[in-house]
Amino acid sequence: MNRGELLTRLTIWLALGAYAIGAAMMLRTRAGAQSMTYARCAWTIGCALFIAHVVCAFSYYHRLSHAAAFHETARRTAELTGLHWGWGLFLNYLFGAAWIADVLWWWIAPDHFARRPPVITIIWQAFAFFMVFNGTVVFGASPVRWFGLLTCASLAALWLKRPRFQSPGARR
Repeated sequence: MNRGELLTRLTIWLALGAYAIGAAMMLRTRAGAQSMTYARCAWTIGCALFIAHVVCAFSYYHRLSHAAAFHETARRTAELTGLHWGWGLFLNYLFGAAWIADVLWWWIAPDHFARRPPVITIIWQAFAFFMVFNGTVVFGASPVRWFGLLTCASLAALWLKRPRFQSPGARR
């Protein structure tokens, strides 16, 4: 394994771990609790590592070319689904931008973030879950597929155990 492959893989593994920790803590923590600070830190680290992963993938695999990344996304999608479709790359761009926006919102206006409408959190977390599931379980290879499946199943179980939906930091 060369340096580029190692960095690309390591950053996504660490991002996935930080995502799982942050999401799990958000699902299980009370408003104002010290652990919400830890959740925000894990969420931020996960986002930064995801961006580092994208930079590594573009640098080491796609020669900083959107066209090359689009072509590879289409090839890989066709390999798995039979549909030669590269537009999933734009979902990755949207995911990165949304995660950055979410992190910035949480740091810049934490009180507003804690009171945001539940529907925003539901849509965002569902999209993040969808991206993680597809990136690991559908498009990933072992062992990342198994780690992704365990992560998604664990987060789904936490979500289902939750008595009722609340935004991160909402009062119980």
